[in-house]
Amino acid sequence: MNTKNKFLLIVTLMLAALATATIINVGLNFRDFAINSALDKASLTANIVKDGLTAHMVNEMMDKRKYFLDTITQNGEVKKLWIVRSQKVINQYGAGYSYENARDNIDKKVLTSGKMIKEITESADSVKLRITIPYKAESTSKISCMDCHNVNNGDTLGAISMEFDINGVRNASTITILKIFGINVVFIFIALLVLNHYIKPYMDLFANLRDGIKKAHSGNFSYRFETRVTGEGKEVTEQINTLFHKMEETFGEIKQSLATFVTRSNLTCSDPLYEAKIIIKELSDIYKFKKTIELDNSKELVYDRLISVLQDKYKITNFSLHEIDKLTKLRHVIYVAEQISCTPIVNKNAELCRAYRTNTDIISTDFPNLCESCKDLGHDYICVPFDINDEVSLTLNIIIIELADFDIINSKVQSIKNYLEAAKPVIESKILTDKLRDTSLRDGMTGLYNRRFLEQFIDKLGKQALRDNTNYSVMMLDIDYFKMVNDTYGHDVGDIVIKGLSDVISKNIRDSDLAIRYGGEEFLILLHNSTLEGSLEVAKKIHKDFNIQKFNAGGELIQKTISIGVSQFPSDANSIWKCIKFADTALYYAKEHGRNQVIQFEADMFEGEDF
Repeated sequence: MNTKNKFLLIVTLMLAALATATIINVGLNFRDFAINSALDKASLTANIVKDGLTAHMVNEMMDKRKYFLDTITQNGEVKKLWIVRSQKVINQYGAGYSYENARDNIDKKVLTSGKMIKEITESADSVKLRITIPYKAESTSKISCMDCHNVNNGDTLGAISMEFDINGVRNASTITILKIFGINVVFIFIALLVLNHYIKPYMDLFANLRDGIKKAHSGNFSYRFETRVTGEGKEVTEQINTLFHKMEETFGEIKQSLATFVTRSNLTCSDPLYEAKIIIKELSDIYKFKKTIELDNSKELVYDRLISVLQDKYKITNFSLHEIDKLTKLRHVIYVAEQISCTPIVNKNAELCRAYRTNTDIISTDFPNLCESCKDLGHDYICVPFDINDEVSLTLNIIIIELADFDIINSKVQSIKNYLEAAKPVIESKILTDKLRDTSLRDGMTGLYNRRFLEQFIDKLGKQALRDNTNYSVMMLDIDYFKMVNDTYGHDVGDIVIKGLSDVISKNIRDSDLAIRYGGEEFLILLHNSTLEGSLEVAKKIHKDFNIQKFNAGGELIQKTISIGVSQFPSDANSIWKCIKFADTALYYAKEHGRNQVIQFEADMFEGEDF
């Protein structure tokens, strides 16, 4: 039931209740009027009878009283009338006529109590009122009852009983009530017509407002309100239409503006308000994320933040994150979960990764065995490539253990890309910073680390090695008679020889080892976690490979030799600086004893100040 019908029903019920109350009140008033009218007539009749009987007694005409009483009932208003003698009158004058005896309990009660009693008897055909009024002995200025009766003043001498037919009053009241009812029905009908005429435009306006607000609740502000109401109602309608028009334009612009910051292609919500709320929330989260990573001091820490976002915000646990060097096609593991097991060979050739090679999202449900490198995972997967710059790219590999979670995780991919997009300039900046720092820490000619790198990181490296119970083999290398090359062939040839030695060193050490151009033709190598035997073998290999190198010196081919000193950290000393000094001492010993050889440090070689 709509609001208008409810309103009209309430008004109808209220008017009906008012009409009912009016009819009941009129009916009760008619009843009371009939009873009170009969009582007045009964009282008047009783006085007439009393005065008549007194006159009959005074004039000694008591034998004529029946005619007198019958005359009273003949007027039609009093249907029945009889008198009753009290016991004291009976004792004095006898029982009298038979009709003067008490007929029922009412007569007896009145004679005993001396109080009037009235009783109404109703049936479908008639309404009768029975009234019994006592006669009491009294003395007036003219007549005294005690003159004729042996009674005291106030004693009950008898009673008069009368019956009145008030059915006519009931019939009249019924007709009147029916007329009132009919008038009320007509009034209610007319009132409802008038109300419907005046309130229908307002009810239509309310229904219109309800529909418009319902659409607005779902984000649709294109609805326009119409009304036949004039005055203030029309003014309100026009103001709401203006408000909806402004809101439609405003939220449309907000949505378009937000879309330029965050892409939400997976958001299938038709409510622009809710969509704007979600996008603004994501913008806020991404903004806080970006402001945080901008203050991080390394690329690795930014990657850690990304991993935390995947785990904490998106509740993704089974994934791996890789960094790919586009120039070398090498893939470096940033993070890998236990259940991730992409083919390891991809780390050596990123082109085997379909996501990286095609630069498109790879979704395993699109086609069986879509990516050859992931076919042995045993689960569905989503691989997302993301370019950082022309040299570095990232790949995110998400494994879906439960197929029921696939759509949920897939719907988060676009939002994850928003975080990657926010991190892109920061990662690129960190890469550039790392390059600049690495450039400042490397020798321009050889590409090896320089003395500045050694000074910045050697102490930290030594402390870390002691904490991790790790050892290093320290080598000092020097080209024999190098000054003669510069003096004889020039510094250009000397640079070629130095570059040749750096290439031999780089070729014979691992990624975990460090090679440093210590100064001039002198080089330092730190072999990570290497035994003495292993380090000596590497030193001999470098020694041998360099000795067979031939360098073009102005059309002449020359060969050079090197001397190498070796020490062990921390077996020889608990400080890498000391071990560098000891390796230098062994190198000096090799030069003093013939050059072109590898010498292991021994304590008796060092005769200088104790470190």
